Amino acid sequence: MAVKSAGIRDVAELAGVSVTTVSHVLNNTPHTRVAEETKARVREAAKTLGYGPNRAAQALRTNRSGLVGLLSEEIATTPHAGRIILGAQNAAREHDLTLVIINTDRASGAHAHKDDVQALIDRQVDAVLYATMYHRQVSLPPNLQDLPTVLIDSTDKAGTIPAVVPDEVGGAISAVTHLVDAGHTRIGFLNNDDDVPATHGRFEGYRRVLEEHEIPYDASLVSSAPSETLPGYELAREMLSRTDRPTALFCYNDRMAMGAYRAATELGLGIPKDLSIVGFDNQELIAANLFPGLTTVALPHYEMGAWAVDTLVRLLRGEADHKPLAEEPKILDCPLVVRDSVAAPHAN
Repeated sequence: MAVKSAGIRDVAELAGVSVTTVSHVLNNTPHTRVAEETKARVREAAKTLGYGPNRAAQALRTNRSGLVGLLSEEIATTPHAGRIILGAQNAAREHDLTLVIINTDRASGAHAHKDDVQALIDRQVDAVLYATMYHRQVSLPPNLQDLPTVLIDSTDKAGTIPAVVPDEVGGAISAVTHLVDAGHTRIGFLNNDDDVPATHGRFEGYRRVLEEHEIPYDASLVSSAPSETLPGYELAREMLSRTDRPTALFCYNDRMAMGAYRAATELGLGIPKDLSIVGFDNQELIAANLFPGLTTVALPHYEMGAWAVDTLVRLLRGEADHKPLAEEPKILDCPLVVRDSVAAPHAN
């Protein structure tokens, strides 16, 4: 004999509320006033009975699919991208939404991006998250304009789309302050040479700390190159070969710091006895596996993904407008992750 599955009336009876209240809670109906305690009781009852709203019927009734598209610009192929996806996925689950992910190639051009957006539209997503592989400005595909959209790790050139970005300046301030607090006053900076917000923000943070601690700025201690391991090695090798070499290096990212580790080793400098190093990004495959472990700054990838989904839900519920949210991007903290690569300066 078949076992009858639980229905909405069963959930209402177990939770001690009306059928209408159960419908509002489980369908996330906008502009309804239901106490959080009641919502929790309804959800617990539905979970106990194994009841969930019929997605097909819900879509017909509300003209919503419950799908959110995540268009990722190469982030699915970068080491830290999983944190953005995980943050977005967990937040989507809390709102009873399903994430649909499409990875696109930044080098493929605007036409391919437009096609990727169309693929999401064809799947009837309610809204879109647009994530880039590093912090920069973007021009969005024109067919994205009619969908609620939130940018992750980027801002749009028109300034009309809500966005969440890392605190590049604040992260750099934490990194360089950590070196100053350890006693360093001669601090080199290996920077990226791309014209992107991270390049400028991290340099600004570096300058601010020097100024705050009345440490004279020395332009010869700042070098720039593409932000990869080999350029980091080459810049560090040149800077550390000087007779007046710095006692510490702040590196644009962990890949450049890895190159600096190699240069220091070749020059017979011990880390952190002879040279302290701080990176940026907290790419754990690099930072946690260097010896000694690299002190670095973590990018808030998980938090950016979660914030973006929560913001999309507010837009879908009519609790916020695009324009006010887009006037200034949401800036999230970049915490310092302390390992073993910093110590007090050692006499040259």
